[in-house]
Amino acid sequence: MNIWFRQGGYLFIARRPADLARLERNVELQNRCGLPTRMLDPDGIHGVVPELETTGILGAAYNPSDGIVFPWPFLWGFGQGAVAMGARLYTHTAVQGIDVEPGGFRVHTPRGSVRARRVINAAGAWSTDIARMVGVELPTYPVRHEICSSEPLKPFLGPLVSELGSGLYCSQSMRGELVGGVSMHDEGPTISMGSRLRFLTHYARRIIALFPNLGDLKVLRQWAGPYDVSPDGNPILGEPPGVPGFFLACGFVGHGFMMAPIVGDLYAEWLTGGSRHELFDRCLLARFAGDGASFDKEDFNIG
Repeated sequence: MNIWFRQGGYLFIARRPADLARLERNVELQNRCGLPTRMLDPDGIHGVVPELETTGILGAAYNPSDGIVFPWPFLWGFGQGAVAMGARLYTHTAVQGIDVEPGGFRVHTPRGSVRARRVINAAGAWSTDIARMVGVELPTYPVRHEICSSEPLKPFLGPLVSELGSGLYCSQSMRGELVGGVSMHDEGPTISMGSRLRFLTHYARRIIALFPNLGDLKVLRQWAGPYDVSPDGNPILGEPPGVPGFFLACGFVGHGFMMAPIVGDLYAEWLTGGSRHELFDRCLLARFAGDGASFDKEDFNIG
């Protein structure tokens, strides 16, 4: 399956001293893990992306080996691979209820009921609804994020560019579109999928501040979707208290797509009789009740 994987790198930009210090800490950690991330001053940033306006930028972290993929074929590839190994995959099949039974669960759907020894709740922003079916309350909540895609342009942007202070991010696809978004903090928890002119206006101002030559760029598509946000910005994994066999994989904020392959691999190892990775102990739901292992808020922050 061609997932359109492209290693153009990631460029995280800092305009505030606190953000710069955060990037420096992250670079130190990533270097210890063998990654070629390095800090850049404004001249170095200009050398990587000449079109980028560096006025007001203190520095950036750059890893040339970072990459992006096209998400839909990535998911199709995982799905087809699972089916080829014997899994049964049901799309457009909502979970209507879950009964806790001795030794497992009974999951109810419009296509009938399924008896399961284990259930993994990886429903993203809908994870709270699934958890309530077995009497578990999650502290996660949905936050709408909008994104848009432009007309195709000649290739000019190698890395994905992310501005820490504003939450702006953008990259150029293999077809030439500029795809990006920016954080909006004017709404409470919502799963609204609608698009807003307010987002487009805010995004346009931020993207033109970084790339003044994009003033005449035409936007072709705009859409929205929910992030599944936990109180500390880190995932919730493992079994919740009192419901053995019910496993959580939620609260990933905007990093779930990147973390899903390794979390799935670690779950597979554990649930097929292998070792249990310490990550599951550090990410327990119980930490929010003061009864679990704790960690620094930025332990999993890719910024």
